[in-house]
Amino acid sequence: MTVAIIGYGAGNTASVQFALERLGAEAVITDDPAVVAAAERVILPGVGAAGYAMERLAALGLIEPLRAFERPLLGVCLGQQLLFERSEEGGGVDLLGFIPGVVTKFDIDPELPVPHMGWTRLTTMKADPLIEGVAEGSYAYFVHSFVCPDGEATLARADYGTVVPAVVRKGNRWGCQFHPERSAEAGARILKNFLELPA
Repeated sequence: MTVAIIGYGAGNTASVQFALERLGAEAVITDDPAVVAAAERVILPGVGAAGYAMERLAALGLIEPLRAFERPLLGVCLGQQLLFERSEEGGGVDLLGFIPGVVTKFDIDPELPVPHMGWTRLTTMKADPLIEGVAEGSYAYFVHSFVCPDGEATLARADYGTVVPAVVRKGNRWGCQFHPERSAEAGARILKNFLELPA
């Protein structure tokens, strides 16, 4: 099982790699489009700004290989947001466009700090192989200032002054707004499930 972790200068790649290797996967950090195209799984991590992330992916020639990749792909944190069509960050950024909708800045009670940072409970909305075996009410670790649109793709939600789509899916593309590699038992189960998804 070869997992390509996209290394493009906008993600916490080493911790994702370590978590996958603990589960027995061969995980390689790469920015090589050919390695990505040949992988059995792809993880798109991300922290920081969507605009910078898309610029880096474009500069490395990775946007089309990601769009063409038909085996399981998992976006993590900012990587989940990149699965959508557009972000309002920085005046507006076109994203990868797998899932309809626009990523927006948190519009919540000023008493709640942004970024949303810390452990938050997950609520399952739909059964899915990625979250099979994750106990209802499990906690996951979030760090984000923008939120994906809630809709047909949402598999699990969190609540942070508003609905936060915490796990999403469209076709063979999944996303986790939280960091599974930092989310204890629930996160490890999600990564294990991802490795076991049918290609």
